[in-house]
Amino acid sequence: MTQPNILFIVSDQHNAKVLGHKGHPDAQTPHLDRMAREGCRFDNAITQNPICTPSRVSFLSGQYPHNHGYYSLSGPNPGGLPNIFGHFRSAGYFTAAMGKIHCPEYWVEDQCDVFHESNSWAAGSVVGRSAAYTLFLRARGLERLEDHILLPEFGERGRQSVDARPSPLQFDESQEGWLADTAIATMQRAASQGQPFLVHVSFPRPHQCTTPCQEFWDRYDPDGLSLPPNADYDLATAEKAPHMIASARRWRESAWQLFEPKTFQAGRMRKLRGYLGAVSQVDAAVGKLLDYLRGSGQAENTIVVYTSDHGDYATEHGIMEKAPGICSDAITRVPLIWWAPGRIKAGGAVDDVVELVDISNTLCSLAGADPMETSDGRDISPLLAGERSAPKQNGRIGVTEFAWSKSIRKGQFRLVHYPRAMFPEEYPDGFGELYDLGTDPWEMRNRYFDAEYEDVLAELRADLLEWLITSTRPRTVSGVNSARFDTPELNRQRIGRYQTVVNHDGKINPNLLRSAKNKHYL
Repeated sequence: MTQPNILFIVSDQHNAKVLGHKGHPDAQTPHLDRMAREGCRFDNAITQNPICTPSRVSFLSGQYPHNHGYYSLSGPNPGGLPNIFGHFRSAGYFTAAMGKIHCPEYWVEDQCDVFHESNSWAAGSVVGRSAAYTLFLRARGLERLEDHILLPEFGERGRQSVDARPSPLQFDESQEGWLADTAIATMQRAASQGQPFLVHVSFPRPHQCTTPCQEFWDRYDPDGLSLPPNADYDLATAEKAPHMIASARRWRESAWQLFEPKTFQAGRMRKLRGYLGAVSQVDAAVGKLLDYLRGSGQAENTIVVYTSDHGDYATEHGIMEKAPGICSDAITRVPLIWWAPGRIKAGGAVDDVVELVDISNTLCSLAGADPMETSDGRDISPLLAGERSAPKQNGRIGVTEFAWSKSIRKGQFRLVHYPRAMFPEEYPDGFGELYDLGTDPWEMRNRYFDAEYEDVLAELRADLLEWLITSTRPRTVSGVNSARFDTPELNRQRIGRYQTVVNHDGKINPNLLRSAKNKHYL
């Protein structure tokens, strides 16, 4: 086979449960459902951070947040950190990124042949609205109606509102419709140049503002929607985290509703309807892209990945958006679907825990490219081929990071570790969260303080410590990579700096520490 094309699709804030093929009672996602039937879905895919920018830096670089260092929005250029665009560009690919890229400045732009985003509030990484899309709307007299980041009729109070209404824009005028059309034109351009492509399309929805086009809003009967089982319960009795309890209380008691009736119950049902409509709008855009590949004859030579940067509470636990994100499987677990006719076994449904950092080196493997030495992710292509994990890999963990807290998923259990200084007044002896998703999939009972789960808690704590130590990329380590010992050969991903071989991010690959013959300095 020739070098395959790659279409990497990301949505913003898609709860992994809100999919038709996952049994959601209301969600209408026919194109993603078909993609899963014809490809392979991972039911336990873990994002590395519950905030946009650090999550995106993780899956575009393949590095964990504690290695790349980003824990908040945007930020300065990471200086030397490779990403998938530069890696595949050096392998002869035409590279493009469009939509809500939301990354540090000029980290992605400089590695792309086509880039539709600039770094400013008016038209940049925060809103995911490119200058080209603004001109598209302006030429049609529609700019004032664009309502993803702001409900214009409410001014600043409508910024990032979760209250919902249908958008006045038609689908082909929305960001999802425009991005799908722009991506198709970009794929056609690459084909005309005779190059394989890596095209990254990042849809802003279903992130708020919760404003799907009318046709998707109308798909959902407001009187027939189903609230999740954990929408109404006592979070304090369940021993949820103090900041999560406070967040749920604010949603119930604050005046966030913009439309009548301005009650909590009415507002959350509008949010749920709008969120479902926005998911369906993203689904329609995915369908348009896949239909183009089928119709153009490129499906057999294209790898398509669909995922999201993080989840959304979508009214779970009485919360309307994503914060506090580390607390819930609704945020840390995301959809992950792979589709590549002839390359990936159809109908796969993998239960193994995988991570979004795995995308980078799995794409390298499927495309026959060198793996990214700066990626912390593993190659999960054997799972795509239908192979079972080796016994030693069945217990693999997936970690979501904040700077001061970590969520670890292993098998049916999820632990959230907080330092004691996080909640010193409420829990002076320490606090954490432990959930048994096998018996409690909606996370309505914290088992952290239960004696019967002491062994599980100890195991997960040990796994987290082991992971943090062995996955960290240092800049220097005595006795490793020095002239006195086995210095790795230089290649295009490595540089020599004063007796030390490092990658282009200036750090040492943890695998070299594992294989170091002289352990005295470790």
